[in-house]
Formats: sequence, structure tokens, C-alpha cells
Amino acid sequence: MAGRRALKAVLIDLSGTLHIEDTAVQGAQDALNRLRQASVAVKFVTNTTKESKRILFERLQRLNFNLQENEIFTSLSAARSLLEQKQHRPLLLVEDSALEDFTGIDTSEPNAVVIGLAPDHFNYSTLNKAFRMILDGAPLIAIHKARYYKRKDGLALGPGPFVTGLEYATDCKATVVGKPENTFFTQALSDLGCCPSEAVMIGDDARDDVGGAQNAGMLGILVRTGKYREGDENKISPPPYLTCDSFPDAVEHILQNLL
Repeated sequence: MAGRRALKAVLIDLSGTLHIEDTAVQGAQDALNRLRQASVAVKFVTNTTKESKRILFERLQRLNFNLQENEIFTSLSAARSLLEQKQHRPLLLVEDSALEDFTGIDTSEPNAVVIGLAPDHFNYSTLNKAFRMILDGAPLIAIHKARYYKRKDGLALGPGPFVTGLEYATDCKATVVGKPENTFFTQALSDLGCCPSEAVMIGDDARDDVGGAQNAGMLGILVRTGKYREGDENKISPPPYLTCDSFPDAVEHILQNLL
């Protein structure tokens, strides 16, 4: 901790850290309320591409989490920003429930491929269409490249294997906009008035949450819930600042040791 500035912000992953689908992690709501009583800014950062920010917010409200919709920063938001900046017309490979976050984006005669988690659309015909577009020069934009995530019925493939398949087939590299990219974390912190050395990230994904945050200059706390599997903390270098059982334990550590 030597040389670090006083903690000003806590970034919190959602799926696997605060909840798994429609079930909250035990004690997470109370822990969030305790954290909010401290003098730190809180922001929720997620790679979730299965649903729009509004639907995600409503899900969290039903689970009695104390948060505002404008406190959620998603990789869908980051993808939209890039599309607007580059003036791309995307072929959107995302679930229908996520499409509202791209309202107003021109998708006629697409000239870019945007891929998130889209189980209902990951079929040969659609992926082949994307493959041909990329061969013809369309950029490949990955909302994120997570290998897998946690559902109620177990682990499930993320978009990463499908993005990597398109990269392999087309001999190109995707532009990734979500975690673990540095730009995602700096965008998330931009309106909180603090720099990475004044922030900590809590998440269940060693590579995308913790590794990404630490590469951006933040502290990273890995929780053993959600997609966590034994030994995940050994998959990144440097290792997590802290590995603990769950979000309430992470909050307790922050309150006792970082403030």
C-alpha cells in the first residue's frame, strides 16, 4: 500500500459478485449499504451483454440493491460510444434484450461486426455472415471476450470463444471494449473525479475484473463466488491484492483497512 493515495472509489462487478441471475449473493445488499455510509464513490461495472442497462437495473432493484441506473457502467455503453465515435453501422450480435442500448444507431447496410453474448444468435448462418463481412474489411468489435460466466445451472460459454473463432478464421484481431481493457476502467472512473491509484475493483473474474483493474493501476479484490474456481488467483500476475470469500468480506476489508 506504500505510495498509494487515499481510497476514493470502489468499482463493483455485478453478475457473480452481487448476484447470480435472480439470486443475490448472501449479505450483499447489507454490505453495499455499509459501503455507501463510507466516504467513497461507488460505481457498478459490468460486461453483461445479455440485457440492457434498464433491464439489469430493474433486476437489481427487485433484489433490493440500493443503486441508481446512472451508477451502472456497462460494456454495452462503451461499445455504443465507440460506434458513435467511428460512425460505424454495426451488425449487432447481441441478445434482443440488449438492443435498446443501441437505439438510434444506424444498422442499415452494416460495415462493422459487434459481438457480445448472444446464445439465440450464435448459429452457423449468422456467424458465417459476420465472417464474410470481416473478410471484406469490416472491423470486428468484441463487447468483451470472457471465456465463461456463471448461471444458476452452472458455468456457461461467454462470447470469448466465438470472438476468438472469428479472429482465427479471418486472421484479424478484434477491438475489445469491455473489461479487462484499460480504457473501460478509465471511462468508468472518469466522472468520479479520481485516478486509478485511488480506486479498488471487486469482482469474481480473475482476468477481466481483477487483472484488468490492476493493469489499469487500481487494486483488485477477487471474490470466491460466481464464476470463481479454485486457483483462479494464480492465473494473473501480479496476483490479486486480496482474495476473499464474498462481496461482504471484501467490503469489510475495505472499511477496516483502506479507509
